[in-house]
Amino acid sequence: MNANTTSDALLDERGLSKLRWRCRRGLLENDLFIEKFFARHASGLTVRQAEAMGVLMDLSDNDLLDLTLGRKTPQSDLASDTVSHDDVLLVLGMLRAARNPV
Repeated sequence: MNANTTSDALLDERGLSKLRWRCRRGLLENDLFIEKFFARHASGLTVRQAEAMGVLMDLSDNDLLDLTLGRKTPQSDLASDTVSHDDVLLVLGMLRAARNPV
């Protein structure tokens, strides 16, 4: 299995549990948006999406909230050595969409 195939694999239960723990935030508003994100997307998250969510979780609470609410635009440095800017934007879009009822 190559690295790209592994990244596109669904996140297993252990990985999902670790991601949920990693996503705990200090601002209630962020926690509420993140819980809605997991309620909508948990069963279909890939390893790549989990890594992109980790990049978002590296932001401060206020920066994350501003991005989620669309008060700020994502900067081009919103990536890591293993996660592309496009992957982070995709997950940010999923997080923003989860704010709205289905």
